[in-house]
Amino acid sequence: MKIELSARKNLHENAGRYYDSAKELRAKADGARKAIADTRQKLAELEEKIKKREEEMLAKQNEPVKMRREKKWYEKFHHFTTSDGSLVIAGGDAKQNELLVARHLETSDFFMHAEIHGAPATIIKDGQNAPERTLLEAAQFSASYSSAWKNELSAVDVYAVKPEQVSKHSHGEHVPKGGFMISGERKWFRNTNLGLRIGMDEEGILMAEPEMKTSDFASSLLLHPGGTKEKGELAKELAKKLACDADELLQILPSGRSRIS
Repeated sequence: MKIELSARKNLHENAGRYYDSAKELRAKADGARKAIADTRQKLAELEEKIKKREEEMLAKQNEPVKMRREKKWYEKFHHFTTSDGSLVIAGGDAKQNELLVARHLETSDFFMHAEIHGAPATIIKDGQNAPERTLLEAAQFSASYSSAWKNELSAVDVYAVKPEQVSKHSHGEHVPKGGFMISGERKWFRNTNLGLRIGMDEEGILMAEPEMKTSDFASSLLLHPGGTKEKGELAKELAKKLACDADELLQILPSGRSRIS
């Protein structure tokens, strides 16, 4: 080992210089060792993250593929299937009322409407061949989505007519959007009670059905007009009870306050 001494410095000064140099080198060595330890720790953490990510990707690959269910055309409207299997569809607003009558009202159907301003155009597919029970269920469904619910009425009159009795022409009178002129004799369903049952069908689809229909929902809740809960507040409460999405509930709940019966 070669040691250089300065002739201009005494023994103590030369020794002090080597002592300071050794101290500096020890500090650098400690820093290097710490840097190596930190790098190793980061590498270990990165390897753990990569391993976890690979396990997650592998688990996802092994999960069964969930096929997105193709929605049927009538699912954009209020709808349900009656006890005898008939399809009933009701508009959610004036635009949907127009669309239903223009595109989906056919010769063998029944057109149904509550006798109150602000009611949905309701169609019973092949309704003219349906049993009376089907018409009664459809009448309650139509009544429940009318403004009678928002006005907190317990019952309202509902009528049904054939497609040829429904028209947009009124001999000079103004027919507002979503409204129709009805001619001829009507089939009446007087004092139809309001009531809806909210639940999940066998495919896990959130549905609303008239109270009088015998339900096959796994779990459901019965609603009537009135109470203290507005539509948004009620949707949040029902979502917890039925373990479903509150936004989906908002799509099928009638306007106004409701109470859980």
